[in-house]
Amino acid sequence: MPHSSDSSDSSSFSQSPPPSKQDSSDDMRKVQRREKNRIAAQKSRLRQTQKADTLHLESEDLERQNAALRREIKQLTEEMKHFTSMLSSHEPLCSILTSPPPPPEVLYATHTFHQPHISSPRFQH
Repeated sequence: MPHSSDSSDSSSFSQSPPPSKQDSSDDMRKVQRREKNRIAAQKSRLRQTQKADTLHLESEDLERQNAALRREIKQLTEEMKHFTSMLSSHEPLCSILTSPPPPPEVLYATHTFHQPHISSPRFQH
């Protein structure tokens, strides 16, 4: 569509005042503020990405630890089954379990300690 030359269009251009020093200063502040905001947003996105990466690495590490602990649980469970089986097969043959307990004096033999060099009445018999 061709551009028509209206008198209202041309008058609007001629009526607008030339940019003042104040306007250009405001424009500069806007540009600086936008640039500062752009940099801040960029830094924020970078921090967010780094945090996500750190969480991902931590998650992978925890998954490895979890797998290792599950393997250890499995191994210990198998070991417990083995020892339980050994105990079950040993119990009927065990002489300690089938005989009466020995008298306490056999278990705890009386010992006399002779200490002639101690002269205190507390240590004498």
